Amino acid sequence: MPISVFDLFTVGIGPSSSHTVGPMRAAASFVDLVGDRTEDVAALEVDVYGSLAATGRGHGTFDAILLGLEGCRPDEVLPDEVDERTARMAESGIVRFGDRVEIPFAVADMRQRPLTVLERHTNALELRARTATGEELAHEIYYSVGGGFVVTQSDEEAAVLGTEAGESAREPATPHDFRTGDELLEIANREGLEVWQVMLANELGAGRTEQEVRDGLLHIAKVMEECAAHSLDRSGHLPGGLSVRRRAHDWHLRLKEEDPDRDPRYYQEWVNLVALAVNEENASGGRVVTAPTNGAAGIIPAVLHYALNYVDWVQEGGDAARDEATVRFLLTAGAIGVLYKEGASISGAEVGCQGEVGSASSMAAGGLAEVLGGSVEQVENAAEIAMEHNLGLTCDPIAGLVQVPCIERNAIGAGKSINAAKMAMWGDGDHYVSLDEVIATMKATGADMSDKYKETAMGGLAVNVVEC
Repeated sequence: MPISVFDLFTVGIGPSSSHTVGPMRAAASFVDLVGDRTEDVAALEVDVYGSLAATGRGHGTFDAILLGLEGCRPDEVLPDEVDERTARMAESGIVRFGDRVEIPFAVADMRQRPLTVLERHTNALELRARTATGEELAHEIYYSVGGGFVVTQSDEEAAVLGTEAGESAREPATPHDFRTGDELLEIANREGLEVWQVMLANELGAGRTEQEVRDGLLHIAKVMEECAAHSLDRSGHLPGGLSVRRRAHDWHLRLKEEDPDRDPRYYQEWVNLVALAVNEENASGGRVVTAPTNGAAGIIPAVLHYALNYVDWVQEGGDAARDEATVRFLLTAGAIGVLYKEGASISGAEVGCQGEVGSASSMAAGGLAEVLGGSVEQVENAAEIAMEHNLGLTCDPIAGLVQVPCIERNAIGAGKSINAAKMAMWGDGDHYVSLDEVIATMKATGADMSDKYKETAMGGLAVNVVEC
């Protein structure tokens, strides 16, 4: 299977999957590329291109590269370790390459080229390692293509680095190969399967047991929940210089007073709370689940929260029903995410925020429609509605920080997901615009969109709002 649900949902750190997680993963892969000659490395050269350079300061890109060069990986490193390592490197000007060899190198030594866009993707990173005599030990160009996915210049097949699919050497059997919504619907109807069952069959074909898949997805959901809970305990202001106030903590205290018994009338407030909490944690460099990107990490947890707390059969069925709903929701969302990765992009630097918040909203809408008992056609309709009304959404974060408008945008995106799922459930699955058509439109819109609206901090709110 080309793309696994565990590629789309990965544990990492904030604030950005393409600008933090991807560069860290690339730099760590470069350490592996040097391999047995790590002890011979005496000098490093780092060139950062395009959007990675333009918004690298606000997105934590440069520190992420240094962390990767020390061998840190986004799914393993903890926020406290990030803080310790970055503080040490900033003070000493020394990076421990592969966590073994001390080399004088700092952010100031990186060549930042924001106006140079390489042909393959705007998020590009070029790394070289040299010996004391200047001999080149290793050289590679990496592209962070969204959602933490990284491809290399030298790899003609553009294998994904650092993900479930990319790290596996197995030859997976894909019983239900699909790359479009029409193919997914045809397979589901021909085989008598729901969307989540199609995705599950492909995960099993990739060599996992059903229990491994379920355990893995429940772990992902647990990390999402822990991320929100950790954020709710934190108050004050977010880092970065904008003095953006954390709101989730105070909102949670108020909601516990106003809605102690979880009255359904307050569902939107709880959904907003989860989305804000997750993205405040992401903005502070905390531990999050890329879903399918960090900038949109709050939407799927917020809509999953709705599914687990406001759908009757889930509420009435106890823990077993909650687990079943979680698995179905995430597998369905993952299947829809595959369509965006195969047919368009989930990179804000490539197609704007429609590729991040839009794709996450679409994935969440489909997942919720499944939990609500929707047919495969209703699931597809829900996903289509959500993206259709995110078309043209720009990526213009103020100061390059994943804070304004990103945090609120996740709450709005989650609300759209729930509304789209409910609209689809009131229909019979027959609708005018297909999911494939809206994905193709999103891709074309992204291609036509001015680069200043694609995660460069050169347009929109990023230039029209005074930083203070």
